Amino acid sequence: MRVTLKLATSLDGRIATASGESRWITGEAARLEGHRLRAAHDAILVGVETVLHDDPELTTRLPGRSVDQPLRVVLDSRLRTPATAKLAGPNSLILTAVAPRPVGGAEVRQVETQDGRPAVPAVLKALQAVGVASVLIEGGGQVAAAFLRAGAVDRLEWFRAPILLGGEGRPCVASLALAKLAEAPNFRRLDVRPAGDDLWESYARI
Repeated sequence: MRVTLKLATSLDGRIATASGESRWITGEAARLEGHRLRAAHDAILVGVETVLHDDPELTTRLPGRSVDQPLRVVLDSRLRTPATAKLAGPNSLILTAVAPRPVGGAEVRQVETQDGRPAVPAVLKALQAVGVASVLIEGGGQVAAAFLRAGAVDRLEWFRAPILLGGEGRPCVASLALAKLAEAPNFRRLDVRPAGDDLWESYARI
């Protein structure tokens, strides 16, 4: 399975202020490219914190173009996704660590866990079981860190806005628990180009 991690951050790698404000860090051009990335993947994946803070639709919207909507996937250890969430409907899959129960019109599946959270190998297996061959991870920092720690990220698509949020801002990647520099995930830069006022960088895993 092809796994792409999309990041939209400040120059110092923050995805939100300390209070959680994140709309919009990047500009309209970067957001449009983000929708093109969505259209190129079978599924879009976020963690439950993103659902609770932002209530995203996770749909693909491209001007003048009709596209098949990717499967919307939520990693939700304790099944906190509200039934009223915008993505708690058809074409949504919630993967949880607890016994499944109905959440709106979304499908809910229990998967194996690691440290109380859905385990990355189990998540990928569940996605493959429903026909997903490519997934775009969009948030948040804990989910990004989990997939990076598991060595499961094949591509990075990083949009950087020309702003600084400082150390109190929320990081795009949570702790990787690295003891040595040699343990850090390693990527090769493929491309750098402008996206409006923002910078779009593409990387492939080495």
